[in-house]
Amino acid sequence: LQILDFGLARHTDSEMTGYVVTRWYRAPEVILNWMHYTQTVDIWSVGCIMAEMITGRPLFKGNDHLDQLTEIMKITGTPTQDFVQKLHSQDAKNYIKSLPKVQKKDFASILKYANPLAVNLLEKMLVLDAEKRVTAAEALMHPYFEPIHDPEEEIEAEKYDDTFDNMDLPLDEWKCITYKEILNFKPPQTSESKETAV
Repeated sequence: LQILDFGLARHTDSEMTGYVVTRWYRAPEVILNWMHYTQTVDIWSVGCIMAEMITGRPLFKGNDHLDQLTEIMKITGTPTQDFVQKLHSQDAKNYIKSLPKVQKKDFASILKYANPLAVNLLEKMLVLDAEKRVTAAEALMHPYFEPIHDPEEEIEAEKYDDTFDNMDLPLDEWKCITYKEILNFKPPQTSESKETAV
């Protein structure tokens, strides 16, 4: 897996906005233009990448955003009325209602030769409704990752302090703030990783 760049990266927050994911890996809530979405958009993207690594081809290969949604629903099935009601855009609601009803496909039939635990995890990652999708912490606890799971190496980052981001301060003051930050920095104490332990 090669990560190209962080050109579309966003700092973590409870809600995010915008149009930030390459189409084939874009979560349905982004395509449907929900004004706010959570970090589970990344879980959807990781699920798409994981499925592609297993099959050797993209799972949802849409030609445009509407075709992408159609490709997703060919596998996830048509959304429930409960899901449609959560959409903010009336256009999105109307579009979903106009689609023919499609039954959810069995992931095991799509990923025929995959580890059953990987299939089970993907079923939890590629859930149409973001509120029902597995979180990163829950995914790491899944039995699929049990052989390599090490809670000590899965440190959750501290919340980013953005209090200075929009402040207009003189250069000397920025230098003082930066210097104090450097002096106060203490690297995290971690145990030796499984890979580096001799």
